[in-house]
Amino acid sequence: MSGHDFIDALVVVVHEEGGYVDDARDPGGATNLGVTARTWMSWSGKPASETVMRGLTPGKVGPLYRAWYWDKVGGDALPVALALAVFDFAVNAGPAAAIRVLQGIVGAPVDGQCGQTTARAIDTYASRIGLAKLIDRFSAARRDFYRQRTEFPVFGKGWLARVDRIEGVALSWVG
Repeated sequence: MSGHDFIDALVVVVHEEGGYVDDARDPGGATNLGVTARTWMSWSGKPASETVMRGLTPGKVGPLYRAWYWDKVGGDALPVALALAVFDFAVNAGPAAAIRVLQGIVGAPVDGQCGQTTARAIDTYASRIGLAKLIDRFSAARRDFYRQRTEFPVFGKGWLARVDRIEGVALSWVG
């Protein structure tokens, strides 16, 4: 066990997401700490003005990240180093996409849900090839996922650099 947990993963992901941006090329629109205005409105049930969005803090978005991303990918049931990589992908591309990629690697039924069958397949696969190799393969599949996106010409360089950084942190957590 590496001693890391959700809070450590949240710190890494929030750092990757950065502060407030409103890039017209980004279909997510106004975003702060990786949370779009639409996501914040759905989570909070309140309007997400620019002032509200600029006022988001890691403490405010942490419960959203846990419920809508970490828990949806089964973060507590995964080895934390792998959980970081899957969690980061879920934040960036959606939990179902992240789980489908992982399921495809480990040979679980590809349904986008992280249940017992997927957890067993992950354990079996990781015990056979090693956690570091699984993280490496997941990161490679994540890069392939991004290369297929229509937004890749605009955001691809940043996406790939992010995968590299997340993979590096995840591998440093392999204990």
